[in-house]
Amino acid sequence: MTTLDPDAARQLFGAARVARLATVDADARPHLVPIVFVVRGDSLFSAVDAKPKRSQELRRLANIQANPAVSVLVDEYDEDWTALRWARADGVAEVLAPDHPQARAAVVLLAAKYRQYREQPPPGLVLAVEVARWSGWSFVAPKPQPH
Repeated sequence: MTTLDPDAARQLFGAARVARLATVDADARPHLVPIVFVVRGDSLFSAVDAKPKRSQELRRLANIQANPAVSVLVDEYDEDWTALRWARADGVAEVLAPDHPQARAAVVLLAAKYRQYREQPPPGLVLAVEVARWSGWSFVAPKPQPH
């Protein structure tokens, strides 16, 4: 078993297709949702897209307004438990308007990663997380990645 260094944790994030975003509300009640995302350096971005939602008043966005501290988790599960690994990004989130330059750049990155966003770019707000800590765990040491 091994702890992933920040670079290995960031690489695991870069390869992942889905993550779980953890926020807390003003009363410290946790809220966890799956998200699609992109990583650029020590920033992580996700967008409010056109998928049907119960409400446009998303709890994750309200929670970030109340408490911007977030955690984002990716993992790889396998029935062969020697293949298990996970990575976590802890940081401070901000909700960006769709016309914010960083939000527009994030949508371009998201469209490059997800076919669905190329076909229907997300029209809504963008969540930007400035990652302060990358961490993770792997049953076995990760193999070095070619650069």
